[in-house]
Amino acid sequence: MPRNRNTFSSFTAWRRRVVAHALQGGRRWVQQAGAVTAEHPGKLRFRRLGAGTRLAFPQGTVFGEPWIEIGEHCIIAEQVTLTAGMLPGLDLGPAPILTLGDGVVLGRGSHVIADTTVTIGSDTYCGPYVYITSTNHSYDDPHEPVGRQWPRSEPVEIGPGCWVGTGAVILPGARLGRNVVVAAGAVVRGEVPDHSVVAGAPARIVRSWDPEKGWQPPLRTPPPVPIPDGVTSEQLAALAEWDLAES
Repeated sequence: MPRNRNTFSSFTAWRRRVVAHALQGGRRWVQQAGAVTAEHPGKLRFRRLGAGTRLAFPQGTVFGEPWIEIGEHCIIAEQVTLTAGMLPGLDLGPAPILTLGDGVVLGRGSHVIADTTVTIGSDTYCGPYVYITSTNHSYDDPHEPVGRQWPRSEPVEIGPGCWVGTGAVILPGARLGRNVVVAAGAVVRGEVPDHSVVAGAPARIVRSWDPEKGWQPPLRTPPPVPIPDGVTSEQLAALAEWDLAES
């Protein structure tokens, strides 16, 4: 009897492994097949979709693609919303409304809502669930529900090389300079100068770069460990592909 029980348990474990392997392989196949690239855009007809850019599957809400420009080698994670205009099917004129530079990364579940112009500079990285919007509700009339009052829109500009942390909110009219760091959960409005770190709600500058004194207040973290000598870009790319395959 124990022998039969062991045999049954081994068969059950084997079957689970086979099913798990099949499901994981099927999931990877669906993710690969459903991704949007310049070579395989599916039904999405962007104004520009650069070489090497990938929108992971499943995509979030996407509309107004003729007014959306996405540069080269961008990474758009799962469930990211990209919209131009308040509603699908509007004629927004000859110019782009939403522009992503080369190398932009938008983390899982992020939203970029461009009812008027939104520009995200090259090599800007956004963590998961970042919310960037050019439109905000108005509440001028105290007798009318806020949701029924016409919203206000202002352009948003995020400079190149920025890092926007998880859950941060970039409000209408925000203008971030070059290499700005936005802490997780921060709510940003107004102008942020180059090489600044902002945090809080509303966000305020907590650290900035001085050409003579360096970072003020000084950094408390050790310097980053450099990539070892002799490591090639091809090896780094292979490592990234290996990590993707293992995840």
